[in-house]
Amino acid sequence: MIIVPYRESIGLNGIAGAYSQEKQQHVNTLCTMSADDLISQSDSKEIPVSGNDAEGSVKTEEYQTIALHDSKHQLNGDCSFSAVNSNTGDEPAIPLTPGDVRLTQAQDLWSTARDKPVKLRMETSGLGSEPPMTIHQMFMATVQKYGDYPALRSKKDGTWVTLTYKEYYQQARAAAKSFLKLGLERFHGVGILGFNSPEWFIADIGCILAGGLATGIYTTNSPEACQYVAENCEANVLVVENNKQLIKILQVRDQLPHLKAIVQYKDELEQKLPNIYTWAEFMKLGESVPESELDMVIDSQKANDCCTLIYTSGTTGNPKGVMLSHDNISWTASSAGRTVNLKMTEEEIVSYLPLSHVAAQVQDMWICMRFAGVTNFAEPDALKGSLANTLREVRPTSFLGVPRVWEKMQEAMKSAGAKSSITKKKIADWAKGIGLQASYNAMKGDSSVPWGFTLANALVFKTVRKALGLDRCKSCFTGAAPITKDTLEYFMSLYIPVFELYGMSESTGPHSVSCAEGYRIMSCGKVLTGCKTKLDKPDEDGNGEVCFWGRHVFMGYLNMPDKTEEALDADGWLHSGDLGKHDDDSFLYITGRIKELIITAGGENVAPVPIEDALKEKVSIISNVMLIGDKKKFLSMLLTLKCNVDDNGDPTDELTPLAVEYCRQHGVIATKVSEIVNKKEPAIYKAIQEGIDHINAKATSNAQKVQKWTILPRDFSISGGELGPTMKLKRPVVSKMYQEDINKFYGLSMDLIL
Repeated sequence: MIIVPYRESIGLNGIAGAYSQEKQQHVNTLCTMSADDLISQSDSKEIPVSGNDAEGSVKTEEYQTIALHDSKHQLNGDCSFSAVNSNTGDEPAIPLTPGDVRLTQAQDLWSTARDKPVKLRMETSGLGSEPPMTIHQMFMATVQKYGDYPALRSKKDGTWVTLTYKEYYQQARAAAKSFLKLGLERFHGVGILGFNSPEWFIADIGCILAGGLATGIYTTNSPEACQYVAENCEANVLVVENNKQLIKILQVRDQLPHLKAIVQYKDELEQKLPNIYTWAEFMKLGESVPESELDMVIDSQKANDCCTLIYTSGTTGNPKGVMLSHDNISWTASSAGRTVNLKMTEEEIVSYLPLSHVAAQVQDMWICMRFAGVTNFAEPDALKGSLANTLREVRPTSFLGVPRVWEKMQEAMKSAGAKSSITKKKIADWAKGIGLQASYNAMKGDSSVPWGFTLANALVFKTVRKALGLDRCKSCFTGAAPITKDTLEYFMSLYIPVFELYGMSESTGPHSVSCAEGYRIMSCGKVLTGCKTKLDKPDEDGNGEVCFWGRHVFMGYLNMPDKTEEALDADGWLHSGDLGKHDDDSFLYITGRIKELIITAGGENVAPVPIEDALKEKVSIISNVMLIGDKKKFLSMLLTLKCNVDDNGDPTDELTPLAVEYCRQHGVIATKVSEIVNKKEPAIYKAIQEGIDHINAKATSNAQKVQKWTILPRDFSISGGELGPTMKLKRPVVSKMYQEDINKFYGLSMDLIL
């Protein structure tokens, strides 16, 4: 199969240039009909967009997959061709060989059935027109050229162990054969529940090669949440990290009718039960499966088939299974890498964010594979403190951190700085002033630096980068949740610009990207190369719903046609649910989320995030803020204070060193959250009220002023349920958990409500 745009009176010779000479003659003898005979005409639509190939408006065209039969593939109705290299960038396109471009005939841009393919949003030129690839094709292209290069590195007994791309590929094939041996059915799930590791990658890719749907499951999920995902994807096999995760699955095993086996990839089994295997046992299971049997499965895979499921965090209901095709992943990996100017074999990253989240999976697994980079696996306790050591050992060339990671780094450095001598503090403050100005100059395209920059760089900036393990880092990224201007400017003052990314699971991760060549503070950059942005129903200030178009747009939600139709409009645009606007240079700014908008009793719309971030920036002891006021007469706030976390990542009663210092600066001797909350410590409560007064003074109307607030006794956390896996606030959950506190704001009692 190949996707071809509709054109009037285009005969076969008109498109033959897209295929290799080797296949062209054979195709010409079989197919002498014109394109008009093969595809149905569809009207072009004028759609205002922003994109790297767009100016004002562009014409988008409907595409059909065209079945051209040859003797080899007549039975399954597909056709394979070699396509031209349409790459215009510095990096060569993936080398394709005869038989590589494979698509299944499809009628629609969307699907909710696991085995139903989709039409691809192909462009007629540029990166969006590049030939589609399966995961196996992308993997093989890297292995063939860079097979002896390092791919995966992990620590075993304190020593780094490396897998080359050849070894990585061989182990993925071995895992695939073992999945086939265990009875993995086509388009059924393999759920993976555990911390990042080579085994996670190998299980994921092995599942795809065996024809299954690779499905990450968050390690923080309850047994019931694991059961929902495993049942929804009809998992035949579940791969778990250790006994802790195994116990969860055993608790719900009777409710998983499709489950045939469980594999534990770390530690020995504490109890041997039927159909439960260690990783070593699992990898040997498929030794009797012929290579040719696996090759047949791989050979049957098409680029527009589903291969991966990413489950949303389920903040407003059950998680949705985001269906991603081979092309979604392979094309996005290529486009994202080129957008930020990655070079083959030069990238080295640290994998520590949850792989069940699209951001980590696309960066750690797929972009690294496409560009023959090295993925180094952090220790499981990375977010409890060991990440810093791993970064210093690895010295990655790029680093992705969710906002909370950057905030924690900021807090740690501020805490260390507070203990420095007066002289060192003065030097640091002087250098940071220079660094901030230099960073703003660079952001505006001005290569000049303030006087004293060279000295500040030698004394402070280089030292800080080395201490953080970021001295080789060309790009630092943040995404998955909003980040404050205060945090961005803090790192800019150290001459470490942090580039914002924006996207969603439904766009295979990135949609707009910031990089050294183009960024603006508080903007999430420009649209990914080969994609387009439309702002739907913009208001007088230019704010509209951000809509996506491109080959990164997902297939649909598994078994959820209604939800899919809500996300994808009739023309195939993905509606993000986010509000945004463009500046004069086409940089995208996210200004709110439609579902998060607070509509007061008086009918006024209030975006909560800017108000929440402003208070956190003004009052540094505050950790989390949630604005309340939907259908209420006035706005109120739930606040938490910055505290230390225990070994499990749960918040404790102990204030962080910076919070203790904040108290000291306000004449308060306190080391615990409870000491402040129980006493309603006047100085701290006054400081918070003054911060709120400052924000209220800037409000555009009385309806946007915060009138009441309270400090909760415990900070928000993933384990507590208030935060999602990427530390994003789960507003409906928080509203339910703290309903009694909210009711007190408005003079309501639970008795009256009940």
